[in-house]
Amino acid sequence: MLGAPVWSSVRQGLSRGLSRNMGGWASGEGRKVDITGIYPPVTTPFTATAEVDYGKLEENLHKLSTFPFRGFVVQGSNGEFPFLTSSERLEVVSRVRQAMSKDKLLLAGSGCESTQATVEMTLSMAQVGADAAMVVTPCYYRGRMNSAALIHHYTKVADLSPIPVVLYSVPANTGLDLPVDAVVTLSQHPNIVGIKDSGGDVTRIGLIVHKTRRQDFQVLAGSAGFLLPSYAMGAVGGICALANVLGAQVCQLERLCRTGQWEDAQKLQHRLIEPNTAPRFTGVDPGHRPTLLISHAVVATHI
Repeated sequence: MLGAPVWSSVRQGLSRGLSRNMGGWASGEGRKVDITGIYPPVTTPFTATAEVDYGKLEENLHKLSTFPFRGFVVQGSNGEFPFLTSSERLEVVSRVRQAMSKDKLLLAGSGCESTQATVEMTLSMAQVGADAAMVVTPCYYRGRMNSAALIHHYTKVADLSPIPVVLYSVPANTGLDLPVDAVVTLSQHPNIVGIKDSGGDVTRIGLIVHKTRRQDFQVLAGSAGFLLPSYAMGAVGGICALANVLGAQVCQLERLCRTGQWEDAQKLQHRLIEPNTAPRFTGVDPGHRPTLLISHAVVATHI
């Protein structure tokens, strides 16, 4: 159960968030926030002593700000949130919000294993500047994470979140896909605006788009490797790790798809597939909190 201080924070956050969203980024009366566009999932740099390097983080943000991204994602898989403490997760969100332009959206990964922890993290991230919460599927007890359990989890989070919620399905890391029937049910929630789908199954993406077509629900591709086919199926954008290195090209692919220049888009998509698979990790030992990298040198040999 949530304690009295948390419930008080929930009520205050809801009041602030609803007020901000009603007067802010909603695309029309009664419509949900528009998350259309490309977002790089920002990496979390570490020092040689395994501390978060906030200076490098801000330096990276300044470089990324030169591209026409819709906004930024922090604390996704690229941000290595499992390696961070709760205070570090919030500090990263705060620093990114301060370093980025106010006209950009900040999507923050607030997912935790329990519903209560996710609610509390979402509230805290909203308070330090997140515009929307990207909530990954809880997965430690993945065998019990059926549609009913996931619908219950996300509904509680969305009910209590002062900011819009984006569902996050990343089976490569969690071992489970957010079931399509659960997505369809959750798409009807007024505070759930869309999904980032990183599974790479374009048929599934098309099915989600089709089954949620009567809702104001938006699908974001989770990789530049299948961005074009996702657009063809009705996705509205992408959260693409490759955009950290090839921001201009990923934004160009978005523009070509949105303007119907499919032949040129296909050629560019083909060129981006191989660099999208380039090695990214310098290590995998959680005791050393490896910095996630996408090597410019490796990418250059393919693009």
